Amino acid sequence: MAVGLGPAVSAVAALLPGDRLHLQHGPIDIIARAWGDADAIERAYRAAWAAFSGLLEGLCADLTLLRRPLPAPRPHGPVARRMHDAALPFCAGAFVTPMAAVAGAVADHILAEMRAAAPLARAFVNNGGDIALHLAPGRSFRCGIVSDLASPGLDAIAAIAAEHRVRGIATSGRATKGSGGRSFSLGIADAVTVLAEDAATADVAATLVANAVDLPGHPAVHRVPACALDPDSDLGSCPVTVGLGPLAAGEIAAALDRGVVEAERFRSRGLIAAAILFLRGQRRIVGPAPLVHAA
Repeated sequence: MAVGLGPAVSAVAALLPGDRLHLQHGPIDIIARAWGDADAIERAYRAAWAAFSGLLEGLCADLTLLRRPLPAPRPHGPVARRMHDAALPFCAGAFVTPMAAVAGAVADHILAEMRAAAPLARAFVNNGGDIALHLAPGRSFRCGIVSDLASPGLDAIAAIAAEHRVRGIATSGRATKGSGGRSFSLGIADAVTVLAEDAATADVAATLVANAVDLPGHPAVHRVPACALDPDSDLGSCPVTVGLGPLAAGEIAAALDRGVVEAERFRSRGLIAAAILFLRGQRRIVGPAPLVHAA
């Protein structure tokens, strides 16, 4: 779950090598790429910039509602509503706020504006690792998945074709936080990557599956209240994981099994298409093998 949107001076945009667009404002850091003819790409990038300008201010205006546990009143702004609508199906029996969907919802919103502006063969909007995808018929993406950004090499591959009902990828877990990161985890997963119909839904699901990878009460798990780390966190006094000591192989497997149960529950409800869970060198894959497989 995101812990804050933070103050910011102004939004900035830049074109990067490889026909990529960089958008940044406060904690929002986006890399976007579109494929199509030159005019379509230019129109898509102009639309992305127009949608991005003022986006953070709009989210801050809805922040009080976005930090409230669901169910709660629906907020007003377009991205805030995406966040609310993505998180709502997950709130039965779980603590979740719309902030669980913030990175994915921003990516979805920018991509939607790009697609509305121009016909594109393919496109992605990567917001800090939570990714919204567009695929025209017959197109595909191969996406590398890593469990730890500090370690080289891929751990898995997601092979997404246009006919798949996957247009969003998101990752959560302890390894995605780091010092100065934007989110906390209630669980002990190194990382959980989820594939879903959109990035906002994948974002929420990845958060909750990562929370479920856990060993409640285990002395190797060190936790503190989220508000002790960030007074503005939507998690309040919920205990978040700040350290993890040695675990036996069987304990690692047991923690991952708890996460698999949650992922399978979401998949049976049609909320996600697939997930891959990592902890201390072990992994579990939920979903069809052609969609997600080991690297």
